[in-house]
Amino acid sequence: MLHRLQQHKFTAYLVGGCIRDIVLGVHPKDFDIATNATPEEIKKLFRNCIIIGRRFRLAHVRFGREVIEVTTFRAGDHKKSLTHRITAKHGMLLRDNIYGCIEEDVWRRDFTINALYYNTMDQTIIDYCEGMRDLKQRSLRIIGDPATRFKEDPVRLLRAIRFAVKLKGHIEPSTAAVMKEAAPLLEHVSPARLLDETLKLFNNGYALPNYRLLEEYNLFAQLFPQTAQSTYPAKNKWLTLCCASTDKRFQQKKTTSPTFLFASLLWPALMVTRPRRTITYSEAIRTLLRQQQNRIILPKRYTLGIQELWMLQTKFIRIRPDDISYLMQHPRFRAAYDFLLLRAEIDSNCVQSAQWWTHFITADANTKTALIAQLSNRKTQHEPIN
Repeated sequence: MLHRLQQHKFTAYLVGGCIRDIVLGVHPKDFDIATNATPEEIKKLFRNCIIIGRRFRLAHVRFGREVIEVTTFRAGDHKKSLTHRITAKHGMLLRDNIYGCIEEDVWRRDFTINALYYNTMDQTIIDYCEGMRDLKQRSLRIIGDPATRFKEDPVRLLRAIRFAVKLKGHIEPSTAAVMKEAAPLLEHVSPARLLDETLKLFNNGYALPNYRLLEEYNLFAQLFPQTAQSTYPAKNKWLTLCCASTDKRFQQKKTTSPTFLFASLLWPALMVTRPRRTITYSEAIRTLLRQQQNRIILPKRYTLGIQELWMLQTKFIRIRPDDISYLMQHPRFRAAYDFLLLRAEIDSNCVQSAQWWTHFITADANTKTALIAQLSNRKTQHEPIN
């Protein structure tokens, strides 16, 4: 692909995260290209290309399942346009489609470690802003004035957390100094974009260190305001436990479900609605999920799954013989059972139910029959959730 662009007299480089990962000895998950060809010129060269984006127009070139993102060099701040560069009153860039050269493009990128260009012609790395130095020092530094750059795109706050954790390094002091104050800027980011960034933070094997840094910089409250405001006593212990559990599953190459993830992150907010007798448990669930949509948009398949997982908790705690067959055949049985096991680690009221279900799942047919018979002969010792 680079070769074809260069054949047609365009300048083109590998850029960004793929170069960063190669330098760090990590296998890149994808490859990005920066070029002086416009999106329209790229589309003419590649039939398998689509132009996407309004805020930043770029080209996606598909090769089977792999998609290569191709961006056109962006111009510096000195070039103005009322139609191609639009900035909101609060400083966020709503559109930035003025094209320039590589020397200008580098200053439009977010962090120095992502502003490395690889020239395949002579196999050299082009580094305008000491990104290689920062990589070696494991330092995450934003390009330009931190306050201005975070205003231009508040998502950079979340990317700063994610990259610092991935580097196993630190956020450079001048960058870190403005992050807490800039946290409310995330209110201006679309809920759909925040969904994508949240999944990158919590579903990549680094959920726990990302959660801790998000808390440190007051960013978790911007993503999950209801959870942050919750007075649930075991909130921090629960969130730490869930993040550690998610990371463990990722490291074991087990599936990590966004439905389970969001159900876990929102659980402390649901817990403080329980004493409110003016609404039912199911109404509390719907209200909470509706409020969360204002910050992070959750697809219907997630919200329905969360509702099912949470509603099943009532039946897992208050075990009734007539419900057992239904529960065992429910498609979310395993997820709800795993959720119960996590609850049992911090809530003594769930321990007996968790032990019963663990015994029942692993028992033979005769033992299962005996366990069900025992249930019929005694009243539950647990209070129902609702």
